[in-house]
Amino acid sequence: MTDSIAALIAVAAQFLLFRSLAGRAGSPWDRRLRTAPWITSPLIMTGAVLGFTPVVMGSPAWNLPWLRAAGVLVAMVTTGACLIEYAFRAIVRVAPVSEPRREFLRQGANALIVSPVAFTGYGAYVAASGVAPREVRLEIRGLPKDLDGLRIAQITDIHLSPYVNVRLVHQAVGMANEWRPNLVFLTGDFVSFANDPLEECLDALAPLRSGAGVFGCLGNHEITADAETEATNGAARRGMRILRNKGTELRFGDALVNLVGVDYQRKGSDYLRRVAGLARPDRFNILLSHNPDVFPRAVQLGYDLTISGHTHGGQVTVEYLNQYVNVAKFYTPYVDGRYELNEKALYVSRGLGTIGVPVRLGVAPEVSLIRLCAT
Repeated sequence: MTDSIAALIAVAAQFLLFRSLAGRAGSPWDRRLRTAPWITSPLIMTGAVLGFTPVVMGSPAWNLPWLRAAGVLVAMVTTGACLIEYAFRAIVRVAPVSEPRREFLRQGANALIVSPVAFTGYGAYVAASGVAPREVRLEIRGLPKDLDGLRIAQITDIHLSPYVNVRLVHQAVGMANEWRPNLVFLTGDFVSFANDPLEECLDALAPLRSGAGVFGCLGNHEITADAETEATNGAARRGMRILRNKGTELRFGDALVNLVGVDYQRKGSDYLRRVAGLARPDRFNILLSHNPDVFPRAVQLGYDLTISGHTHGGQVTVEYLNQYVNVAKFYTPYVDGRYELNEKALYVSRGLGTIGVPVRLGVAPEVSLIRLCAT
């Protein structure tokens, strides 16, 4: 239903945009601009149908990735251009400006109308072009001596789908293995929806290697795709262990690590209820949680380090007055990087993939390479 509503809004925006541009252009472009939506609107609707039908019908035959991606991109571009065009009209209507200045504003609006094309094209390129390794020092007070320098590789939010190529996953795995980590963590959202290639994603992750093993937890899109059991069992067959509301003990020299994984925690729910008694006061406790907003509760329960993803670093982030503005900040204060509370730490990775729109700006896909350091 959400896809259908978004598609109808985009189609309406197209007709408004091209009708307005045709009125300003005059002939011979008038007729061409007025007929353009009749060509591009079916592409938007097809994209919506291809995005929505596989989830409902469960038919892979409908899942045509490039047509779906094209529909989404056309919808984004024309809706953004329409908003700019009608914002310009509102300004001109309200502001008492001279004709020369009105013409200047008109030309400026014409230039701005193409900006959604550049914005979307560049963001799609960044999302698909490659993975960046991100090395992070996490300084933790009271870290046991034998954990000082422990290397953790984290891969999260892959969302393998028509918008995210398996090539990115192979790159991420190669970077993680090259670092020779002591541990590898996978923190959920292997795919986006039903019929996305979960088995292909797990095959691509299977070559991951570390001294103590590969562990993970599940994200909200394993629930959306109804793939929680499939992901857990498929990972196990490939030597990767998904911790679903349970823990395991690891030893590094004389230091013991209590590693706990929790299923996705719905916002506003009783956070971490099912792992509340699993933290051990005589161990260094690490929690794998897909969504990072559980962090304050994890601190209360005694978890020394929480590793998360979910936010994609905001996916589209803009720097404004030395602050980074993105959508994720509206629903969690923990968007990207390291956070600290009562001498406990949280790390949130930007992840690999995208959701909603196949675009990343200001937050390139990443493999997180985390080194624990004592202070």
